[in-house]
Amino acid sequence: MNFVQDLKHNLTQKACRETAIPMENYMKNNFNFLGIKTEARRTIFKETYEKHKQEVKANFRDIAWQLFTKNEREYHQCAIDLLVKEFKKNYVLDDITFIEKLITTNSWWDSVDVLAKYILGGYLKQFPNETYKVVERFSNSENMWLNRSALLFQLSYKEKTDFELLKSECLKHSKSNEFFIQKAIGWVLRDYSRFDAENVKKFVAEANLKPLSIREALRNIK
Repeated sequence: MNFVQDLKHNLTQKACRETAIPMENYMKNNFNFLGIKTEARRTIFKETYEKHKQEVKANFRDIAWQLFTKNEREYHQCAIDLLVKEFKKNYVLDDITFIEKLITTNSWWDSVDVLAKYILGGYLKQFPNETYKVVERFSNSENMWLNRSALLFQLSYKEKTDFELLKSECLKHSKSNEFFIQKAIGWVLRDYSRFDAENVKKFVAEANLKPLSIREALRNIK
């Protein structure tokens, strides 16, 4: 039995329809769930991973994609956990095509936010010369989740954030009426305010952002 088959067997054993219903409701019924809570799912994933470590390490991109295209959300979550684990400083230049495919497949905030912060963010840390090209393509896309990713990828950058790029992206999307874009603008500004509150406050005062973005951006600034 290979990793994907074994993981499916182990997750199915713990499936609970009673637990799945509120999970599906929370996600606006965009996805089906097996009904396995995060801690239990991660335990199953870890134990199965250890059993098949050699296979997984050699084929983690293909395995993650197999999981990401399954029906239930727990498989998508396992795929993302796998990629966060295996991609660390282990990207190749062409991975951006795969990352874009992941962001635009089975898209919702819970998957996109992790992919943007840890996977896209990690890729652009390893290949910083690709940043402006990738951000421009994602930011200009008609796909809202790619737009959101172009805003959020620097969440893991802390004091190394390119604030000029961040401001440019916030301004570019500042008139958007999309909730997930307004929220992302506020979130990424609030995150950076931990390192440069005064410049975030100054930018917000001058940028004419949407009220939701302003509230989120200034939430932690006294």
